[in-house]
Amino acid sequence: MPGNSFGQLFRITTAGESHGPGNVVIIDGVPPGLELSEDDLLPDLARRRPGQSRITTQRREADAPRILSGVFEGRTTGTSIAILIESHDQRPRDYSAIKDAYRPGHADYSFDAKYGFRDYRGGGRSSARETNVRVAAGAVAKKLLAEAHGVRIVGYVDRVGDVVARVDDPAAVTLDQVEASIVRCPDPEAADRMIALIEKLRAERDSIGGAATIVASGVPAGWGEPVFDKLKADLAKALFSLPAVLGVEYGAGFGVVAARGSENNDAFISRDGRILTASNRHGGMLGGISTGMPIVLRCAVKPTSSLPREQPTVTRDGRPTTIVTKGRHDPCLVPRFVPMAEAMVAITLADHMLRQRAQVGSA
Repeated sequence: MPGNSFGQLFRITTAGESHGPGNVVIIDGVPPGLELSEDDLLPDLARRRPGQSRITTQRREADAPRILSGVFEGRTTGTSIAILIESHDQRPRDYSAIKDAYRPGHADYSFDAKYGFRDYRGGGRSSARETNVRVAAGAVAKKLLAEAHGVRIVGYVDRVGDVVARVDDPAAVTLDQVEASIVRCPDPEAADRMIALIEKLRAERDSIGGAATIVASGVPAGWGEPVFDKLKADLAKALFSLPAVLGVEYGAGFGVVAARGSENNDAFISRDGRILTASNRHGGMLGGISTGMPIVLRCAVKPTSSLPREQPTVTRDGRPTTIVTKGRHDPCLVPRFVPMAEAMVAITLADHMLRQRAQVGSA
């Protein structure tokens, strides 16, 4: 099975399944000398882990990371970093009833069509459980970016169902504002309505979709390659690689379809010796290369497909049947999606930082 690695110079390779013994990531390209310990990984892993609030899945996992290689006496050595996160609260028996039936909205059928065999325990390799080690790798990338350039990456929930947050300046949102609410929305009034909606849908044995905004501030101008390796293209691939993502946009996104060029263009200005733009409808990237303005991305996340209600489906041999998905699932994926998205943005930016450094001698 190829396709388990991402990145060129900052490169991650992951392995693991939903209800297997654990997940592992190998990170290549981290320069030597970066101070790093397991404690550096814990804050973001705690934000991603299951069972963290009443509106998330109640699976209980500590998600405690173990650094197996690449760090000596508290500093990276320049060799491959291996991180293991063991699983302890697996319940594969919850999925025995779906061994021969396809869950609507899941990858059950497509895995069968590709391999003729699948791990039916919670989706196996396609499960979001795999993202815990991505978040660990993202914590390493965040630290590298922060120390090299002061880059700050903050994501937040901006919509759940028909509840939309009011955020005047995405780049001004702080981590403390995001983490003040269990739904990770920096607008307190909207956050309360989002939580109420999620709890209502859970009581109805249903789920709801949402959207998240991710902002990277402090990224220097010049990162990204023209044509096929555009920064926007790699960021889109990174975010689309996450489970449940059905849409990615940056800057004004789909809002540009109704705009005139005279309205959409961002005027260049000079301030304190720096070239900036007066607005940021371009989302921090022009020609696929960073401009020095905040990189602003947005993801659409579908409703949880696993529902504790009867749904029509078919078996592997095509017989009509119904299915009720047991197990413990998020009634809304987007609050726990935020740290996953931050991680993939950080990994992509760390890769392009090292590529810029290798190409022109500085980043």
